[in-house]
Amino acid sequence: MYCLIKPTNKSVRRLIGETSGRTVPERTGGEMSVLTLEGVSKHFGAIQALEEVSLTLGAGEVLGVMGDNGAGKSTLVKIIAGNYRPSEGRIFIAGEQKAFHRPIEARQSGIEIVYQDLALCDNLTAATNVFLGRELTRSFGPFRIMDYAAMNAAATKLFRELKSETRPRDLVRDMSGGQRQAVAIARTRLASARIVLMDEPTAAISVRQVAEVLNLIRELKRQQIAVILISHRMPDVFAVADRITVLRRGRKVADKPTSETTPEEITGLITGAIQAA
Repeated sequence: MYCLIKPTNKSVRRLIGETSGRTVPERTGGEMSVLTLEGVSKHFGAIQALEEVSLTLGAGEVLGVMGDNGAGKSTLVKIIAGNYRPSEGRIFIAGEQKAFHRPIEARQSGIEIVYQDLALCDNLTAATNVFLGRELTRSFGPFRIMDYAAMNAAATKLFRELKSETRPRDLVRDMSGGQRQAVAIARTRLASARIVLMDEPTAAISVRQVAEVLNLIRELKRQQIAVILISHRMPDVFAVADRITVLRRGRKVADKPTSETTPEEITGLITGAIQAA
């Protein structure tokens, strides 16, 4: 069963190409952060999942977040995505303080998340998955029917922007891991996201598919979309991230430009063998 949403004329024009481009948050002097966390903490009863974590993220910046299991990575992402409310601390989006009570409020602020399981429907086409819940329709007498042609055309443009070979009419169940990631990322582009959160996007896929996903992240960066990349795969993080933040037992122990650190140092920080300066 489909949820049919009648799009506005403006949104249809944007999707099928009568308008072009996307709104990028303005940056004063090139320094304004699209996302700022100040002293964010989260506890569940007596369990302290995050403790006074602060970070910034600029437009077009890729931030790798690394840490062992239980370090607080998932909690951090869920707070930014609006799934959890922080126990303490503040969140700013493009300089404006926000208090998200639900994920829809984070999405309205331009935050999209690509979960590890991607949340795709295997029996539907790539284009239908991109528009799931936001389907384009057209009038047919007194009825409204799905406008598959418009959705296929819009999805084609999105895949082309992402430089992906994914085809809009292909069924998701027949796709590679890299193509599935392209579908999930195209869905965030449909929403004009300013910030994309990616949870282990290169886990359990082949080397070739990993390369496809990393190219998708580079393309988001080129389009001035900020990315937070949660990953255990050190080579992937070093390949695309501008900075690496390390979490350990709920605390931020390091925030380093990728060019000024090494996999060995990051591994030491994750395990505690190296103490943060």
